This record gives sequence, C-alpha cells and structure tokens, in this order.
Amino acid sequence: MKIFPAIDLLDQKVVRLYQGDYDQKEVFGDDPVAFAQSFEKAGAKYLHLVDLDGAKAGKLHYFGIAKKIVENTNLFVEVGGGIRDEETIEHCLSAGVDRVILGTIAQKDPDFTQAMLKKYGSKIAIGVDAKDEKVAVEGWLEKTETDAFEFCQQLAAWGAKTIIFTEISRDGTGEGINLPLYQKLNQLDVEIVASGGVATLEDIEGLKELGISGAIVGKSLYSGSLKLEDVLTAGGDDQ
Repeated sequence: MKIFPAIDLLDQKVVRLYQGDYDQKEVFGDDPVAFAQSFEKAGAKYLHLVDLDGAKAGKLHYFGIAKKIVENTNLFVEVGGGIRDEETIEHCLSAGVDRVILGTIAQKDPDFTQAMLKKYGSKIAIGVDAKDEKVAVEGWLEKTETDAFEFCQQLAAWGAKTIIFTEISRDGTGEGINLPLYQKLNQLDVEIVASGGVATLEDIEGLKELGISGAIVGKSLYSGSLKLEDVLTAGGDDQ
C-alpha cells in the first residue's frame, strides 16, 4: 500500500486543520520543502500536497512550492487545491508534478472532468470530500446534496483511475479510519486512497487488509503519535 505523508499549506505555512475548519488550524512550520525532505529521508516515496488557500479561492496559489519540492526531492508528488482548468494541470505536470487532484471542479463540471480523465489518465486523481455522506466542495466550505458513494460510482464509470476519499468529520481528529466505508468503496473498479483520521498502525493494517491502494497520513505524524517509519512498515510492500 502506498503511504502519502501530507503537507497542507495555508498562508505559506505547513498546517493541519481540525475537521476542515480554517479557523481551527495548527501551524507546524514555514518550510514545506524541509518537511518533504524529512519525509523522504524517513523512507517515504510519495507526498500529498494540498494548497488550502487555493482550495478556498478556486485558484492554485502555491505552484512555486510544489515545483521546489519536485526539484529538491525524488518523491512522487501529487498536488491539489484550487485546480480547475487545463492550463493549471499542464503547468503542474510540466513542472514535474506526478499527479494532479481535481476536487470541486469534478462535482461542478462533469464534462470538463471527463475530458481531463480521458486526456491525462492516471495523472489525474479525483478528490472526493464527504461530510455526512454528501460531497463537500469549495475547500470543504460548502456541502452539496450529492451522495458521496454514488458520486464515486459515477467517477469510476467516467474512467477515473484514482479516488482520494476524505471523511471530513474525521480529518485532523485522530479518531481513526471508518473501515466499513472503505470496504464499500473498495468494491469500485478504481484505486482508492484513504484520507482523514488515520490515527494508529491498526488503521493502516486494516486498510491494507482490505486492499486499499493508499493512505494519506497527516496530523498523527505532526503530533508525533505515529512515526513515519512505522507507518511505512505497516503499509508494506509498495514503499
């Protein structure tokens, strides 16, 4: 299973939010490149980078930081947050970003999303953020009436290769992964990356047993409740 340590950027700082609330943030540092390098030094091969300012504004803010991380590590870097047009996708991929995450735009513009999936294939992941089992958009600030699981079924039918599924209510809380939910998602013909609430090595082992493709780990690494080396070991072979 692929393990993605997460770097969330807000006001150019590395932060974690509690349940996606911009007013409940914890700042961990102001050098995202150094964090990425420390993850790589610990053995990580993958990185999940989120531009929270971009997600809220609808336009990628921190392309420069993403580019710097690509240039100064050998990590597989995926970037999300405010990516809503093909020009930005091209910009990221041409700078060496390995995968671009579409979130809000996937729910709001199906035609564009299907065209991008067809054109870029596995270089596009779809981020599905769920609040009370409904899709949330605009940096998690707006809850839609779209059923999150049905939306994932639709994405699989559109040809999505990877879905990054976040349970907002668990994100940054450390209360653990909802394994039955991921068991249900794993029935779909698409790679699922679990996000939101990874708190223990048992969470990682449980996801691995289900056959989930990957897991994003954030708050538990920053708080020190989990060591990345241990998470990588629990995640197993794909490291």
